[in-house]
Amino acid sequence: MKTAPKREHLAAGHLRELEGVEVFCPRLRYRKATRRGKIWWVEAMFPGYLLARFDLAEKRRHVEYAQGVTGLVKFGQQVPEIATAFVEALRREVREREVEEGPDETLTLIPKIAADDEVEVAHGPLGGFHGRVVEVLPGRERVRVLMDFLGQPQVVEVDLFSLLLPSRPHP
Repeated sequence: MKTAPKREHLAAGHLRELEGVEVFCPRLRYRKATRRGKIWWVEAMFPGYLLARFDLAEKRRHVEYAQGVTGLVKFGQQVPEIATAFVEALRREVREREVEEGPDETLTLIPKIAADDEVEVAHGPLGGFHGRVVEVLPGRERVRVLMDFLGQPQVVEVDLFSLLLPSRPHP
């Protein structure tokens, strides 16, 4: 079903209060490097949508008029049914990859940076500098980056969450 922008979790909460309505609204939590520093960012896995199971004939009006819900997804007049196997596989994936399990179905993502990745430092004294990852230091959230600094190649150690990865083309 469709929800108000950035209100998926609120709509899910209201729908969970309805008897006979099962809701799945996975969210992603990740640290984001910004020009102002590192922040934790939480957003819906499916922006503007959530998944719900209910008896359409019996609960349609209650669901459509729940706070935060803007309508049901429809193709013409037909409300599509999502395969239970798909939803269960998605739930298993969220549970298996979850670092901090909670009732809000939040999946915490940890950045994957490897040696030879091209990166940009987002903030701090080296903000704006580009370089190549030489080594990821396990357990310390630190990365060694080779960059051209003062006319010479230098290896500097920076915070993992201060790095921006350029967008990569999908194969």
